[in-house]
Amino acid sequence: MTHIDQKPLALVTGASRGIGASIAKGLAKEDIHVIILARTIGALEEIDDEITGNGGSCTIVAMDLLDYPAIDRLGANIFERWGKLDILIGNAAILGQLSPIHHYDPKVWDEVMGINLTANYRLIRSLDPLLRLSKNGRVIFISSNVSDGSHPYWGAYAASKAALETIAKVYSVETEQLDLKINILDPGKTRTRLRAGAFPGEDPSKNKPSDEVMHFVSKILSNDFIENGYNLHCQD
Repeated sequence: MTHIDQKPLALVTGASRGIGASIAKGLAKEDIHVIILARTIGALEEIDDEITGNGGSCTIVAMDLLDYPAIDRLGANIFERWGKLDILIGNAAILGQLSPIHHYDPKVWDEVMGINLTANYRLIRSLDPLLRLSKNGRVIFISSNVSDGSHPYWGAYAASKAALETIAKVYSVETEQLDLKINILDPGKTRTRLRAGAFPGEDPSKNKPSDEVMHFVSKILSNDFIENGYNLHCQD
């Protein structure tokens, strides 16, 4: 058994940039082996170089989360290589379009729901057996305050995040007798490409950098955090 095999194992989706990349790098600094997953191999290689350059370890998985059979295979591949999974960070998301619902493009709607919602369900389906094998399993789904439905024109994104929060809470109740905790994290106003696309006129310097979100991730992952099915809102 190698040193890497003895480390806790985490999977982070959308790990090539923004919040996902910051979480992946933060976990690696805590001596966790991180599976970094995103569509773009080049961006993942840059994150890999940064993690390994700082003494951490990671494994690259270049995958389109709309490829659901690939998600099914992912669980089997992780089991064959590591035998368990300790942490799942469901971070990957796309904005789609900002539009009145009655004008929303059905193809864009399906893509937003596919990545933001259905892919996370498929990840649960594929990875739940591995999380159950962990002595301290943790799942964090990254959400948004637009899930409350009070933001006009955010149709698909808001709906996908509201549904994701519901799935997370249902999953937390279904697994409450296990050594597994499922929680939700709303990062608040954070300097990301997705937010820049949603608020092009906003001064990004007024938002917190994405690496500050790691503080709240560490809080949820700590043994002192006993909540399950909880939605933690980062302070803006």
